[in-house]
Amino acid sequence: MTTDPWGRVDDDGTVYVRTSEGERVVGSWQAGAPDEALAFFRRKYDALVTEVELLEKRLRSTDLSASAAMAAIDKLRTAVTDAHAVGDLDTLSRRLDALSGRAEERKVEQKQAQEQARGQAREIKERIVAEAERVAVETTHWKTGGERMLQLIEEWKKAPRADRPTEQALWKRMSAARNSFSKRRKAYFANLDQEREAVRADKERIVAEAEELAHSTDWGPTARAYRDLMQRWKNSGRADRASEDKLWARFKAAQDTFFDARNATFAERDAELRVNADAKERILAEAKAEISGIDDPRRARARLREYQEAWEEAGDLPRDVRDQLEGAFRQIEDGVRRAEDAEWERSSPEARARAKDTVDQLSQAISGLEAKLEKARASGDSRRIKEHEAALEARRAWLVEAEKALSEMS
Repeated sequence: MTTDPWGRVDDDGTVYVRTSEGERVVGSWQAGAPDEALAFFRRKYDALVTEVELLEKRLRSTDLSASAAMAAIDKLRTAVTDAHAVGDLDTLSRRLDALSGRAEERKVEQKQAQEQARGQAREIKERIVAEAERVAVETTHWKTGGERMLQLIEEWKKAPRADRPTEQALWKRMSAARNSFSKRRKAYFANLDQEREAVRADKERIVAEAEELAHSTDWGPTARAYRDLMQRWKNSGRADRASEDKLWARFKAAQDTFFDARNATFAERDAELRVNADAKERILAEAKAEISGIDDPRRARARLREYQEAWEEAGDLPRDVRDQLEGAFRQIEDGVRRAEDAEWERSSPEARARAKDTVDQLSQAISGLEAKLEKARASGDSRRIKEHEAALEARRAWLVEAEKALSEMS
């Protein structure tokens, strides 16, 4: 009988392995020497050792999941327990027990990591859902809002998964936000279509009025009517683009027809009125030269009336010089009016009374100062003599001017 620390081969070729639970048969060997039998079954043991070592390495250096590790350990444990091999099977079992403990630790670690990952995924998807709900409620820029909603859907798909109940609840909110946005956008554009149709109908009426006025020769009122129509056009809003362009083309064509005809008429009329402009330029030059040299406002007013009559008789002016010549003539009229106002102010009874009162007050003040000066001279008070003499000199000068003004008013 051939023996080994972990097994033996009986005389009849039966091969045994020794374990803590005693010997058990692992095989029968009839093909050669007993040593060869033990070597053969030891190689089977070595193969089991290699598998255990590989599993230890995987569990130590890779992210092998705990469930996969436990399945591999269970499989190896069955293989070791029922092994047809010779070797230290008890040690292999203890190594598998150690691996089971490490796998349990990994199971806890992986569960914690999974919970953490699900928590992070929940936070990410809650942020995505919150923004989608904000877009659904607040956004009125429909193109950018729609693009952002699609981006959020893609972000949702690429985001890590949370636990199933959380996923279902968040997706329900996400779907509701997307549907709400779509309903708001459809309602907006449906309402917008109605508004644009109302604007189109309003602008149709504006264009019809403009076309009715296109051939009017009532230049002033019609021009004002076109300004009113243009203001109504601006205030009415916008129709759809195609209708807007067509209606504007019709409106502008009607407006151009009227104003082109008016401009042609005014150009012809301005050419006829050029002779009036020449006459009024001569009147203006003569009036400016003559009236500026008249000192008497009444004579200036009488002469101005003659020039005003000549100005009116000269007729209308061309538009390009109307404001300039009319303005220049008004300056002459304003000059005469200012001179009349000054003359009235100078010669009015109230003004004369104020001037007379000023003369009387200055005369009284001078008499009082003369008395004070005599008193100061009598007392020999040189300081007061100088003060009274200076005051008298100033008031006598004022009196001369006041008497002059009063004389002119009289």
